Amino acid sequence: VIDKEYFYFVPRLISDQPYRIFTSILTHADLNHLLSNLGGIIITRYFLMRLGIESRFFYLKFIIISSFLNFLIIWVYEKILSYFLNIYPNYAALGFSGIIYALFGFILLTSFYGKSLFLGKKIGLKSNYEVQKMSKTICLIGLIFSFFPGVSLLGHMSGFVAGCFLFLI
Repeated sequence: VIDKEYFYFVPRLISDQPYRIFTSILTHADLNHLLSNLGGIIITRYFLMRLGIESRFFYLKFIIISSFLNFLIIWVYEKILSYFLNIYPNYAALGFSGIIYALFGFILLTSFYGKSLFLGKKIGLKSNYEVQKMSKTICLIGLIFSFFPGVSLLGHMSGFVAGCFLFLI
């Protein structure tokens, strides 16, 4: 059995061990964690199809960009806490849920306004009231679950913010 400690995303270790950005996404705490993330992937893919996705590679591009952006937000948050408040958070995360929250942030805004281009490429997403209602409900339930012990509130919220930012650019 492999010790998962070497795969966790720990912001203070990223400058020395940048591989953790990718290993933390691919590693999960247990089978339940893996299955819940797979459920999120299935739901976000379904929502993108309902919104009329036209790009074959959008999902892959979004995952790559949002993973870096998500971890950048966490890193900046940690630097602000340590520099201005002299607080050094002991934070570690693993799993794909930050990226799933980024997708939900992107999908929520897209369901309101639609989105024709992503980074200059046509994706053709249309606004959709049904997806809007479902994604609002899932985001609210996800926010509540983010406060449970052992769940990364910072990872989920930074992912959501990353997804909203990616919608705006």
